[in-house]
Amino acid sequence: MLQNLTGWHALIVLAVIVLIFGAAKLPALARSLGQSVRILKTEVSDSGAETAAAPLDRSDDRAPLTTAVPVASPPSTT
Repeated sequence: MLQNLTGWHALIVLAVIVLIFGAAKLPALARSLGQSVRILKTEVSDSGAETAAAPLDRSDDRAPLTTAVPVASPPSTT
């Protein structure tokens, strides 16, 4: 899908972004986006380290308790 995009497409998208947000807010927007990506990366790496460090608890191999909910059958048309 993105293979057909050219430099003109990127220029048009950039112009639309400048028109929507204004040139003064773009640095703050980029800073906020970068900070969000940084936070996401640290959270992903932290959760990966937690799952690798946590031992698997195999003491309870029973099936989880579930409650079956009866489903009403459609009315017959006889």
